[in-house]
Amino acid sequence: MTKLVAISGSLRKASFNTALMRAAIAMAPDGVTIVEGTIRGIPLYDGDEEAAGGVPAAASVLKELVAESDGVMLFTPEYNNSIPGVFKNALDWMTRPSADIPRVFAGKPFAITGASPGNFGTLLSQEAWLPIMRTLGTRPWFGTKLMVSRAGSVFDEHGQIVDEATERRLRTFVEGFAAFVRDGKPTA
Repeated sequence: MTKLVAISGSLRKASFNTALMRAAIAMAPDGVTIVEGTIRGIPLYDGDEEAAGGVPAAASVLKELVAESDGVMLFTPEYNNSIPGVFKNALDWMTRPSADIPRVFAGKPFAITGASPGNFGTLLSQEAWLPIMRTLGTRPWFGTKLMVSRAGSVFDEHGQIVDEATERRLRTFVEGFAAFVRDGKPTA
């Protein structure tokens, strides 16, 4: 069984990225489990707080979820043409202590997608994640780009995908990443 973790980079209850993530979770192919991770409850990184109390519980939970997974899917909003601060902050906490970076991230397959109300999807945010993925030693998946633009017309008021083309593209994305993770593993 392949275990993937999906993380939305938005805290908003009616987030397009959380809706996209939950739709992806529901599309898990046979033999794949996709677990929802959350950045909710992770405080702003502060080295003094880390020295005094260690890594906060919410960050530790997400960090261990990622460490125990076979791969990670990031559902990133795009704020001011880049990565949302709360999403990057969560990742910063997950790299503490720095000695844990290889255990949590090294060689781990990562896929990046996202939804935006704008016309360009999350192209710039997705690109901005790549130097971070490289620095952490992850194995980014470049098989299928998925940037959901004009997300207000893609989802209904309950966060369900109403656009068939987007649903097909998301399914292709999820299946492609799952195959990349599964086929990229060493065989026994």
